[in-house]
Amino acid sequence: MSATCRLADYLVCNLSSPNTPGLRDLQARAEMGRLIGHALAARNESIPDPVGRPPLLVKIAPDLDDAALADIVDVVLETGADGIILGNTTLSRPASLRSAHKSETGGLSGKPLMALSTERLAALARLTKGRIPLVGCGGIASGADAYAKIRAGASLVQLYSALVFKGPGLVVRVRDELAAHLRADGFSSVAEAVGADLR
Repeated sequence: MSATCRLADYLVCNLSSPNTPGLRDLQARAEMGRLIGHALAARNESIPDPVGRPPLLVKIAPDLDDAALADIVDVVLETGADGIILGNTTLSRPASLRSAHKSETGGLSGKPLMALSTERLAALARLTKGRIPLVGCGGIASGADAYAKIRAGASLVQLYSALVFKGPGLVVRVRDELAAHLRADGFSSVAEAVGADLR
């Protein structure tokens, strides 16, 4: 971390990939607390001045139940990590999948993840109650998708799979479509819309 810390806008402890054996086990309370503590210590040692430190976010899986989410929120708040990213690939397989490969092992990403990751994001937002920033990801391919994540409690959004299929121009389209959705609902900023569906 010391080699890259000064170059990063933010740092991520990604505990959410189902494709790395044992990685998701680190989402358990004790293991997560130790890992985040070490990551924060390394960041703080690399950049002693708090003003220049990039935030450290914890990325968790969308497959967690409410009890696991509550434990994670407690650990993040106790350790002083700066936020949570909810949504990586899922091990679940929605009934809507049509591919002949739908039952293969590994993480499922992209559009089929949107409903699950948004529902889990809303559950996380109810637990955090605005105390830390949340980043929504999983299935975002349009401004409407980004807006749904924001209304479910995300302050920021992250996308990846859709970039593979739609190219880098997607970012501008998502931004413009998101702005149109905000205006249509009378919001003058993203911050005003965060968690709107939970009020």
